[in-house]
Amino acid sequence: MYHTLVTLHLLAAIVWLGGVLFFALVGAPVLRRVEPAALRSALFEGLGMRFRVVGWGAVLTLLVTGTWLLQLRGWLSPAVLSQPTFWRSAIGVALAWKLALVTVMLVLSLAHDLAFSPARARALAERPDGARVRRRLMLLARVGAVAGLGAVVAAVRLVRP
Repeated sequence: MYHTLVTLHLLAAIVWLGGVLFFALVGAPVLRRVEPAALRSALFEGLGMRFRVVGWGAVLTLLVTGTWLLQLRGWLSPAVLSQPTFWRSAIGVALAWKLALVTVMLVLSLAHDLAFSPARARALAERPDGARVRRRLMLLARVGAVAGLGAVVAAVRLVRP
């Protein structure tokens, strides 16, 4: 069971983070050059909406499998979680970093998705400060991706302290 959960967890992380990085590093730069603007917007919207379904499905899988893996390793027990020595150990520090980075990634991703709903993206395009706001929202997405990469590094530290 443990190996199956680890495999599912890794595959979900690949889907989520791989999709975010692909969109940021490949998809968005290519799409920004597409003309006419209406086609560019439709492509961004279509890709974004499709990735939301796939990406949030991967996130759900990560949360379920991650919680289950913590339980199987005995790290969810109140006796462990309440011990300051656990949180000072290499495993505890790595777990704290991973949980914090996953939280940052989730909050920023959710904020980005809510701000870039199709209707809000269209409204943003009509605002005089729309380009500036869009850049800030894209920065949120990038910071979330970096947090996701950090969570991967922390996960490696969990299995190889």
